[in-house]
Amino acid sequence: MDIKKYLEEKKWIIDSFLESYFSAPITPGKFRDCMVYSLTARGKRIRPILCLAAYEACGGKADDIVPYSSALEFIHTYSLIHDDLPAMDNDDLRRNKPTSHKVFGEGMAILAGDALLTEAFYVLSNNMPSTFRVPHSALLRVIREVAMAAGAHGMVGGQAQDLLSEGSEADAETLLFIHRHKTAAIITASVRTGGILANGSDDELQRFTRYGENIGLAFQVIDDILDVEGRTALIGKTVGADAKKRKMTYPRLYGIEKSREMAEELIHNAVESLSIFDKKAEPLREIAMYLLKRRS
Repeated sequence: MDIKKYLEEKKWIIDSFLESYFSAPITPGKFRDCMVYSLTARGKRIRPILCLAAYEACGGKADDIVPYSSALEFIHTYSLIHDDLPAMDNDDLRRNKPTSHKVFGEGMAILAGDALLTEAFYVLSNNMPSTFRVPHSALLRVIREVAMAAGAHGMVGGQAQDLLSEGSEADAETLLFIHRHKTAAIITASVRTGGILANGSDDELQRFTRYGENIGLAFQVIDDILDVEGRTALIGKTVGADAKKRKMTYPRLYGIEKSREMAEELIHNAVESLSIFDKKAEPLREIAMYLLKRRS
């Protein structure tokens, strides 16, 4: 299959929803502008696309769950806004644009992030207008899944450890904890959300868990490599920031070549975990390989 075409088509669907969601006026206008500025910036939309692909792998039609998958992008965008703040990574560039706090100020950026996180759960808790109706039990299960992955037990916990570990000597256990929680948790939840909404079996969900954990770790390992070898214009943020802050990264602990080998093994494991699925899971397999080769 043409994975680039698939990603472009799904990205267009997600972007269309994101752009329309905040089309109605919100007071104050500057607050709305701050949310929309970061949400509609150039992004790959990997997390919502993974959700759609998992839903399709279980026999569903992607158009049915666009609002729920898009809620995952609300959460991801909020995390980027907060991660870029001076108290966190203090970054000036994100997705090839000045970061939110550089344009709108720290206070407004914090509030925009808060609002996007909250709005995500508003969307997840509602049966949005559609010909497809999600059982309330499935929505409740998804809400729990995403909350665990996004909060203290997942992404935020990983970000906290990342912040606390700056300047410390790198060790394998702490590094794995950071990457599993900061990045892999919400990616895994994205895939599992698609499976839950499609009423996937326990075996299918377990396979999605292994797939998500492996590509989530690989995604962050590759991100670490790109911070060393990448170009700012391509990756959309300043390269070399991790080294400057002495962050705990895979290249710092293992070196570039070993890190690349680890990423390849993780992607192999992810693809292997999908062995019970037929060709409907081909997008998930191709996305894994695409992530391994990404340069941005």
